[in-house]
Amino acid sequence: MSKKDSTMMRPDDVHHTIDTRRAAMLEDLIAFLRIPSISSLPAHQPDIKAAADFVATQLRQAGMHNVRLITDYGNPLVVGEWLAAPGKPTILIYGHYDVQPVDPIQLWESPPFEPTIRDEKIYARGATDDKGQLLAMIQGVRLCMEARDALPVNVRFLIEGEEEFGGAAIEAYVRAHA
Repeated sequence: MSKKDSTMMRPDDVHHTIDTRRAAMLEDLIAFLRIPSISSLPAHQPDIKAAADFVATQLRQAGMHNVRLITDYGNPLVVGEWLAAPGKPTILIYGHYDVQPVDPIQLWESPPFEPTIRDEKIYARGATDDKGQLLAMIQGVRLCMEARDALPVNVRFLIEGEEEFGGAAIEAYVRAHA
């Protein structure tokens, strides 16, 4: 039985895939962190759209289907799914691509949207809330898909761009599409 036919992914397959994609994943994270997607500042609306587009591209590259931006409620929500595991549970993965403002700027050791690596840690606005975790979840799904061409469960992504600014869009969307 080949790894693509197996319902369980071998650890060696996962580690090989991670090693193969490590540099590209870091480049993706750095590119994402460079987008100043500050949802509370109207001047950053183009950046909000750029961040939503970035997330949509990442979901498509991860093999998700029906990836789209929903703009009816406020800042774009990004949704995507992979529902090709009949009879298996569906996992909802949530995250947000918006970030807090950077003030007071003088407290930053390096520019907040120029990711800097110090002591094997990445410093940038959004690196830990929530761009880093969000991209890690998407990349994890992508690695599984690259190693197996399938997932052991169904997956839905719901990613918002207003978590740092009240979350009105996701609240309205969930009420309308429960």
